[in-house]
Order: sequence, then C-alpha cells, then structure tokens
Amino acid sequence: MKVKKIISEKIMSLSELREVLIAIRDLRAGGHDGTETSARTLPYELRKSIDHADSLRKCDPATAKILVDELNCLEKIRPEIAYRIVNIMPESRDELRAIYAKERYTLLPEDLDRILDILRQHV
Repeated sequence: MKVKKIISEKIMSLSELREVLIAIRDLRAGGHDGTETSARTLPYELRKSIDHADSLRKCDPATAKILVDELNCLEKIRPEIAYRIVNIMPESRDELRAIYAKERYTLLPEDLDRILDILRQHV
C-alpha cells in the first residue's frame, strides 16, 4: 500500500484508534458487523492493526479522553506525553520516569504521585 500524501494528523489513544479502525472495517465490509466472511476480505494490515489495538489498549475511549484532559491540566505534561501515559497506564514511579526519559526535565516525586493518583482514580 502506497501512501501518496497525508491528509491530516491527530494524536489519539489506542482505545480511540481501535474505534476508528472498527468504523473503517465496518465501512469497508459493507456495514456488516464484521463476521468471519467479511473479515477474510479485509486487508491484512487492517486486521492486524485492530488486533494490535485490542491487545494493547488499557481502557475504553471515554475514560481515555477524560484521563488525557485531566493530565493536560497538570504542569510539564504535553499532549503527546499525556497520550503516551494513557496508552501505557504506568503503575509505578519508575515506569513514569521511563516515559519522561527523553525530556529535558524530570518530575518531582509529588508530581509523579499526582499523575499516578489520577490514573488510579479511573482504573
């Protein structure tokens, strides 16, 4: 499959991505519910993408949106990092530090705990 040009870009969580991919699957399958016969005619890349999003997503799309909005309200959190945190759903300070490893700043333990508390509220 060749990509000729990018029409638009949008950051999204794996849960939101899964919903978009399922909508594309249903549209291409002729509006069917994704039964076995229509799944065989779908491109390999689309099937694997849906499987990948299914296996790695940590929450439903509504919860992911709420979490991203809450994380974006905190200091030192860019939207890209907020989505990365929601996709990974870290459970410890060390996992959060790994997400921030490439950043030019580090978070204080209080900031890490605040992020973990937000995640724990919605899990």
